[in-house]
Amino acid sequence: MRRRTLLATALLSTAATPGLTGVARAAAPGPSLTPAGSTTLDTRAIYFVSYDGLVNNNSFQKNGLLTYKGHQYAAWYTADRNAVVGRRVLGASTWETVKAGHTLRYDDSHNVISMGVSRADGRLHLNMDSHSDGFTYVKSVAGLMDNPSGLSWTASRFGAPQSTLDGLALTSQFTYPQFVSTPEGKLQLSYRVAVSGNGRNALAEYDGASWAALGEWTSSTGTYTSEHGSSTARNMYLHGIDYDRNGRLHAFFTWREQNSAVMCSGGGITNHDTGYVYSDDRGRTWRNNAGTVVGTTGGSDKISVTDPGLVVDPLNPDHSLMNQESQFTDSAGLPHAVISYVPGRFGQCTTNYVTDRTNNGRAFHLRKNASGSWQKTEIPVPLNSSQRTKLILDRYDNAYAILPFCRVAGASKASGYTDWTILYDGVDAGRDAFGEVVIDETRVAQDDVLSVMYQVRSSGTTPSALRTLDFRLPV
Repeated sequence: MRRRTLLATALLSTAATPGLTGVARAAAPGPSLTPAGSTTLDTRAIYFVSYDGLVNNNSFQKNGLLTYKGHQYAAWYTADRNAVVGRRVLGASTWETVKAGHTLRYDDSHNVISMGVSRADGRLHLNMDSHSDGFTYVKSVAGLMDNPSGLSWTASRFGAPQSTLDGLALTSQFTYPQFVSTPEGKLQLSYRVAVSGNGRNALAEYDGASWAALGEWTSSTGTYTSEHGSSTARNMYLHGIDYDRNGRLHAFFTWREQNSAVMCSGGGITNHDTGYVYSDDRGRTWRNNAGTVVGTTGGSDKISVTDPGLVVDPLNPDHSLMNQESQFTDSAGLPHAVISYVPGRFGQCTTNYVTDRTNNGRAFHLRKNASGSWQKTEIPVPLNSSQRTKLILDRYDNAYAILPFCRVAGASKASGYTDWTILYDGVDAGRDAFGEVVIDETRVAQDDVLSVMYQVRSSGTTPSALRTLDFRLPV
């Protein structure tokens, strides 16, 4: 494991340490990671590479790993293609597993398993195995998540697989399920309708009794013109969809154009610009950075590429900007994101997005500061990968970028997020992670632990181990 000394920025902080009042104030610590154990979920998880990723470790699956009421849950596909759900007591080294009653249909890494918890009735929900076609949905019995020590972890606790949400049919072209819990305890499901380059984002909502379709909230129409050409169809790729502690729903995104004429080279990728919108009414209406309503879910006015005030970091389609990267909100409810692309110093035209991102790609930390301005800082660690980076913030709002291959870089709030440095290097530690990893976004605030799920590199279709790493964060 390689560690580098952090810059001495903790002394610059004037933030109060939680629990101290009055004159008893202390400098907030900077970012740090203390190894807190590892586990093996499966010694023989399914392994195949498609779209440069693995079906068990695509970072856009929300959530492949989650924590609720003292237990952690994980979902994956085994070597024999069975969808499995596991749970463990936090800190335990072993997992209980149960088959979810479904087998993976295709060797397509987009067909991930996403999990969500409906606090209204204590159910675990799974949505899986979809890429521009039908999905499979499974939910547990009520109360399973509220009484994990009292209810056994068996297949009888889960209902039969469904092709609808309890009878609610959403779309025949369904992709990218992401569950998010509302402040009131309802469960929302974000998904894409239609296909890459010509799709729309939509929401459904579960109130503890039934599902309802809220409708689509983005448009695929409108004309986008670059210096090379124009496109009249696209889709919005979300970096995430998350509520902050005040109940605001945040979404960073990129646009992907259908027409490759907008690029300097056909070997690139048509993603452009980083945008941001938010909702203060549980996703019913959406506002741009200036607070202007730009879209209504289920209404005729949807968010379009031609709407003003959406772009917070402009970039043309010539730099292989990655879609579906990562976002997080800080203790003040301010939005942060990680984006990645090939900076202009390496040239103004990528010709092979996988090769160029692997050779020259860099991740950037993008955030909105307290004055309302947007700031961007390059994370000075080569990606060495075409894949995505994840982002979390600890209780002191220090930032952590979880890079491909289980590498973690950190930056302190005290420095203005300018002191990025490697805190853990999974390559040096011999983890042999394939690349992209899944993190437990829900656990950070519950017990100050960063959990990472990764799969060991293999070849062809030879199964490999699926594992977790835990790190204690500053307290």
